[in-house]
Amino acid sequence: MKPFYWESDHGNFGDDLNLWLWDFLLPGLRDVRQDTMLVGVGTVLNKALLPEGIHKLVIGSGFGYGALPDMSNAAEWDIRCVRGPLTAERVGLPAEKGIIDPAVMVTDMPEFQNLSKNGRRTFIPHWESAVAGLWPEICKTVGLSYLDPRGEAKAVIREIAQSELIVAESMHGAILADAFRVPWIAVSTSRSINSFKWNDWARTVGVTYAPKHVPVSTRAEAIIKGARFWGMDFDHTDPPVDDPNKRHFDEAVLVAEPKQTSLRSMAKQALAAPSALALWQASKAKPQLSADSVLASRKQMLLDVIGTVRRDYF
Repeated sequence: MKPFYWESDHGNFGDDLNLWLWDFLLPGLRDVRQDTMLVGVGTVLNKALLPEGIHKLVIGSGFGYGALPDMSNAAEWDIRCVRGPLTAERVGLPAEKGIIDPAVMVTDMPEFQNLSKNGRRTFIPHWESAVAGLWPEICKTVGLSYLDPRGEAKAVIREIAQSELIVAESMHGAILADAFRVPWIAVSTSRSINSFKWNDWARTVGVTYAPKHVPVSTRAEAIIKGARFWGMDFDHTDPPVDDPNKRHFDEAVLVAEPKQTSLRSMAKQALAAPSALALWQASKAKPQLSADSVLASRKQMLLDVIGTVRRDYF
């Protein structure tokens, strides 16, 4: 059995953790059922991503982009649980099958336990923001530590676990912060953010997705996101991103930047002042954290599902 994950050119720790999380949860999975693909962490229940004609075991995956595949053929699909109740409704499953995002189980791995705190208040953007934004420089001016979601997954996760506070535009930044019991604040640099997947997870642990808006930090970022920057609109002609039937998977975003000079760098930082102010204000908001009992209950429900997989496949 081989875990599926969405491999992107830019890298994204929330997808990349599929490479090793399932070996911890289901030791020996690669030695059994070579005809089965394990579909786990990620917003990957998408017709464009998952191959036909292969038996698929779904544990905690989410819907949020594109069109759902036809999942009615029991000979090809074994759906044990999905990320949350919104995905369950879309797939046609009972709400109780929407358990939680399996990424929360990372906290049970020995290498992520008993990590010392570093006292940092950390901002983790969406990968699009990391590609084209000025966020590392902005974080320095507002007293936040910058964490790139495209970094090596285990290093990113350790930084989340060791932080005192997470300001997250990355959904898995918030999910992992909550799992490690690190208070978190959601932000968004796009008013057309895909709220479906965030709410799908949030409802499983009883938190609210109400992101603080932070303007994009550069013209290049505005172009990528179809946003406004200093009075100029860069609207996409595509449907809004919060439409769960749309996603551009790993678009190659190439934005030509002029040669940087000290004067140009100063100008860019000046133009990013509204972004810095908004991010600073957001970091002062009241953070969220799910109840210990709710998170523990959801994790146990997922472990029970994994137990049935061991029984049936090993």
